[in-house]
Amino acid sequence: MLSLLLIEDDQDDIDLFRYALGREAIAAALTIVMQGDEALPTLKKNSTSPDLIVMDLNLPIIHGRDVLAQIRQDSIYRRVPILVLTTSSSVDERNVCMALGADAFVTKPTSIEGFKALAGTIRQLAQA
Repeated sequence: MLSLLLIEDDQDDIDLFRYALGREAIAAALTIVMQGDEALPTLKKNSTSPDLIVMDLNLPIIHGRDVLAQIRQDSIYRRVPILVLTTSSSVDERNVCMALGADAFVTKPTSIEGFKALAGTIRQLAQA
């Protein structure tokens, strides 16, 4: 079973993420954080690091780019893969996130095929 941290403030997107995991039979223990300022404290209070962090960019309190930078600055979490899952399809946004240490940048899917691709990316990153 994979251990995933999902940093997402939109309940509909959380539900769609759970649906994508279930549809593609990805067994995961999912921890959910809905505000940017809760991400690092949530990571630190757990005794083990997650297999994968999946995060949105448009978060309350602290923007996702800043959360990404904070996570990558902590040596404990430098090796944890991070998937940025966002509505943005901006090449500039992607480049910034990759420069900050994201392992993948995926625009939130709007189709079943998109969910399949997302599931494949999750499997690949979490088991790397």
